[in-house]
Amino acid sequence: MAAAGKGDADAVRKAVDAGAELEATDDRGRTPLILAVTGDHVEAAEILVKAGADPDRQDDQEDSAWLVTGVTGSAEMARVLIPADPDYTLENRYGGTSLIPAGEHGHADYVREVLKSTDMKVDHVNDLGWTALLEAVILGDGGEDHQEVVELLLDAGADPELADRDGVTPLEHAEDKGQDEIADLLRAAGA
Repeated sequence: MAAAGKGDADAVRKAVDAGAELEATDDRGRTPLILAVTGDHVEAAEILVKAGADPDRQDDQEDSAWLVTGVTGSAEMARVLIPADPDYTLENRYGGTSLIPAGEHGHADYVREVLKSTDMKVDHVNDLGWTALLEAVILGDGGEDHQEVVELLLDAGADPELADRDGVTPLEHAEDKGQDEIADLLRAAGA
């Protein structure tokens, strides 16, 4: 656990070779793989994945190693976990898949990798009634990273007219926030 959390790949390798429990948890229910992913310790995560660590095991906050990648935005870590065949429909405590926090944070490289390498549903709606597209607009700053995320999501088939629970569309949110470039992208996509 400590080695994974610090990213000490040699110590992780030694622990795995000595038969350490891959699914051991800390007081928050986090496994060594979740700790390695949270710290973006790619080599440690690779060792754990190759040893058979579960990318879907959820901690006390309902985060899994795969779901954490959407928050950290590490495309490299996503590439490490994809061969472990994570459940792309697994939801976090907000009812969202990994694309939703990635949209919020403007993690364009991550969004590009996930859309290219998985069959993740682009219009998944979380418990707040938001999709990755809505989060990119509502919680984003309208800058280049969020513009790129919006463009990637639209190119992958995100519905530009899928409104939030209050009936407000991504275009209306973008216009209200003064996100002119994003509003233009949404209009060009048929919003």
